[in-house]
Amino acid sequence: MADDYLKAIYHHTEWQDDPITPSQLATVLGLAPSSVTEMVKKLAAQGLVTHRPYGPVSLTPAGRKRAAGVIRRHRLVETWLVREFGYAWHEVHDEAEVLEHALSERLLDGIDDRLGHPRFDPHGDAIPDATGAVHREPFVLLAEAASGHSGRVLRVSDRDPELLQAMVERGIDVGHELEVVGDGVVRADGVAVTLPAGAPTSVWLTR
Repeated sequence: MADDYLKAIYHHTEWQDDPITPSQLATVLGLAPSSVTEMVKKLAAQGLVTHRPYGPVSLTPAGRKRAAGVIRRHRLVETWLVREFGYAWHEVHDEAEVLEHALSERLLDGIDDRLGHPRFDPHGDAIPDATGAVHREPFVLLAEAASGHSGRVLRVSDRDPELLQAMVERGIDVGHELEVVGDGVVRADGVAVTLPAGAPTSVWLTR
């Protein structure tokens, strides 16, 4: 349970800077605010988060390292399933949620070696290394990119499998070069493409 909180806090500030509030954390986890408040207090007592009453929640260095370790497992498993077992990128999240808890550190290290120490998972999210460090290029959310901006797709959020499928149907995935036209329209390979609803707030481009 504690790891679920740490992962949610970590995820929240990966692609934007505003810290998460307890009410946002409750929404993400699908829990009552009172339950979240109690757990945040416990995590703070363990030195994993910092929090003041009615204020946002942030990870301490120890909390970030622990969260990065859990996320590393999840994203390595997702990458493994796509590369070695032919899973599509919209199929791996739930499988990884189960498998990440079952793998030993030895097997996880073996998977990492076999995959060539990947830096990113199939959705473009950075895979922390064994120390918890991540490497990421400067980015801009598609919804905030100006018309005429050109960039490579760095990441597509995995929260909506249907959106991931719709992106593939349009021939767009991580690594694809896009030019922003506006109003959910981009140019890919010289052709104007209307993106599925939700894409502007789920796709990140190189800045």
